[in-house]
Amino acid sequence: MSVVSMSAVNMSATVISRRSRFAATQARPMSHLRMTARGRAVLLTLVATPLVVIALYFGINAGGATATSSSAPLSTITVSQGQTLWQLARQLAPTADPRDVIADVMSVNRLTSTNVQPGQKLAIPAQYER
Repeated sequence: MSVVSMSAVNMSATVISRRSRFAATQARPMSHLRMTARGRAVLLTLVATPLVVIALYFGINAGGATATSSSAPLSTITVSQGQTLWQLARQLAPTADPRDVIADVMSVNRLTSTNVQPGQKLAIPAQYER
């Protein structure tokens, strides 16, 4: 009988050790979500699409400049015989840098060169009006 009881003890020890190993593997949380490569691609697309759309929206609208027109008409000055833009700039803004004044006058009047003709009417930028 002692042989039978020994084998029963050995068998019960084997069953217990298998159960403890099974319990140890069950203690770890198993992942129920299995992602395939296609599933990852779909999930990435779903997450990335709104972000790309938002980035494009703000990127395109970021550099927008709005044109405004002043409601007050600009004053004009008539170029006299022998007068240059440099002289006009000195006359309009004696304390300002003449190069800046000339650039502003050329911009307002859409001039391509600094040559002006006698009798030509030039619009004066608002900051140089008296």
